[in-house]
Amino acid sequence: MGSGVSIIEAAIGEAQDGLRLDRALADLLPDLSRERLKALIGAGHVRSHQAGRMTASMKVAAGQSFLVTLPEATPLDTVAQDIPLTIVHEDADLIVVDKPAGLVVHPAAGNLDGTLVNALLHHCAGQLSGIGGVARPGIVHRIDKDTSGLLVVAKTDRAHEGLARQFKDHSIQRLYTAIVYGHPQSAAGTVDTWIGRSDADRKKMAVHREGRGKHAVTHYRIMERLRGAAAVECRLETGRTHQVRVHMAHAGHPLIGDPLYGRERKGFKTILETLGFKRQALHARTLGFIHPSTDKPLLFQSALPSDMQELLSALHV
Repeated sequence: MGSGVSIIEAAIGEAQDGLRLDRALADLLPDLSRERLKALIGAGHVRSHQAGRMTASMKVAAGQSFLVTLPEATPLDTVAQDIPLTIVHEDADLIVVDKPAGLVVHPAAGNLDGTLVNALLHHCAGQLSGIGGVARPGIVHRIDKDTSGLLVVAKTDRAHEGLARQFKDHSIQRLYTAIVYGHPQSAAGTVDTWIGRSDADRKKMAVHREGRGKHAVTHYRIMERLRGAAAVECRLETGRTHQVRVHMAHAGHPLIGDPLYGRERKGFKTILETLGFKRQALHARTLGFIHPSTDKPLLFQSALPSDMQELLSALHV
């Protein structure tokens, strides 16, 4: 066996008696996600002298023993790059990064390198989990290229699964600061819609009728009334693609500088050109969650970046 291969023995106890094999192993081996274990079972990497053909759904009994072989994770086909990162928090399980505007999170067509993933591969060299059998940082959620602010990245299978569960049940605390055109009629409110791909432009998202796309809820409140604009706090109950941008545009108050969902309004062109402000005015300022290993609540804050501070100053009444 290669140096990267390890074998773990898992003994079924009374607590696991009668459970599915994948569930029982997940209980006994908390550092491996259930999805990873399913993949290992399917690939023939789980063996037992007391059972024949292995399936994830087979029932196990107390007293059985299984050998789980962990092959060396195959490298992600992405180049590690020494790109400076602002690390707000890091431990053995996860990293919280304060992403600058302009940095793409994940490689894709048109952005094959120079991304947050490229930077994390360099920063976490030798410390990445083998999620799905591939050595990679666990991108649990994303923020748009031209949105600044906080996001959490998993370093282990256990952290990835635990964080993904919190995103799924909407228990993650996420607050954004947005600078929007106009003054919302109500000091606070909720935008509750369904969001999916736009029929007219597949690069955009759009509000659709109920049941089409995904349910999306954004709670907002006015933080400060500005000259022809407002600084607004947006609290995400769900986390859909472009959610804040789509919802504020739907409410009649698109984000200043948003190239997809808002047109430049009269009187703003000179201000934006003078400042050199060329992105949507959106910052992910607060991120809170329960640590997937310690169960302790964590809360992180990010100061408003200088370009949005300058925009606020220019728009003060």
